[in-house]
Amino acid sequence: MEFVKCLGHPEEFYNLLRFQMGGRYKVIPKMDQDSLSSSLKTCYKYLRQTSRSFASVIQALDEEMRHAVCLYYLILRALDTLEDDMTINTEEKVLMLQNFHSYLYEPDWRFMESKEKDRQVLEDFPTYCHYVAGLVGIGLSQLFSASELEDPLVGEDTERANSMGLFLQKTNIIRDYLEDQQEGREFWPQTVWSKYVKKLSDFTKPENFDLAVQCLNELITNALHHIPDVITYLSRLRNQSVFNFCAIPQVMAIATLAACYNNQQVFKGVVKIRKGRAVTLMMDATNMPAVKAIIHQYLEEIYHRIPNSDSSSDKTRQIISTIRTQKLPSCQLISERSHYSPIYLSFVMLLAALSWQYLSTLSQATEDYVQTGEH
Repeated sequence: MEFVKCLGHPEEFYNLLRFQMGGRYKVIPKMDQDSLSSSLKTCYKYLRQTSRSFASVIQALDEEMRHAVCLYYLILRALDTLEDDMTINTEEKVLMLQNFHSYLYEPDWRFMESKEKDRQVLEDFPTYCHYVAGLVGIGLSQLFSASELEDPLVGEDTERANSMGLFLQKTNIIRDYLEDQQEGREFWPQTVWSKYVKKLSDFTKPENFDLAVQCLNELITNALHHIPDVITYLSRLRNQSVFNFCAIPQVMAIATLAACYNNQQVFKGVVKIRKGRAVTLMMDATNMPAVKAIIHQYLEEIYHRIPNSDSSSDKTRQIISTIRTQKLPSCQLISERSHYSPIYLSFVMLLAALSWQYLSTLSQATEDYVQTGEH
């Protein structure tokens, strides 16, 4: 249970409780399902099935922009799925991608010939990330500007918009090493991992964990180079809903990289940030000073864990030192400060836990009663 995991982190426990009790709607407004057309309801159903995390941040957008981004994401996700299917021969795939726009007007169109995916070895890491994520960042930025919610510069600066997408994509690829291995996919760039092992799958062997961590740290260092662009991009945003939409995934990404850095668990199981921490980040990342504080916090975590023996340690220190010159604040996040004694906090947490248990029991009883009445 997520509340139990947060017992050693009082502020996370408090924020998780506050989030569950309705605080989420300050960051992600509740969508009025009744006002949606049947087509839009279908789109949001597919969106939730495709990506729960992205479905959540989309709801942070103003209504008209929300619908446009929902459609944009679904179309790009379909294209990405088609592009990633290595069982389709290149000629057929190119033809399908070129004609994909026409399939959108054919409700019954399906592609049923896909077989089990072949293993994909990625050699051109930057180009791949650009096409699957950088272009998404560029397209969204141009959409924000075209809607006049943001200044034209946001859509015109394709380099920084590209970095927004690349930072997220690289983070996902780094974190998902083991899951991708288990499902027969390989997205870590061969130009990097081949310096350490003969096959990417060799990193799952305990005798190679030290080499695996060195490769992991090198990839994380590479991803950190996008942070200056991310800070510049976010600092230009003026619309609150757009800012929340853009900032929340970025702070989640830096937190994920900090959790993965120099961590053998990436090659043994799943590395995730606690839900209480995730909720805290979502509720904090609503303004630029707070976002800079979050970035600073996790960069310092990485910096203090850099092993001297690591092959990329000098580069990691260098990029973090460069980012520091952007005058990131060194203060702790407000939500993570505690002005109360441990005894008082323990009492409050115990009271909150008992209250939550009572409310959950009451809610379940009410739901059971309603379901019984419906039958």
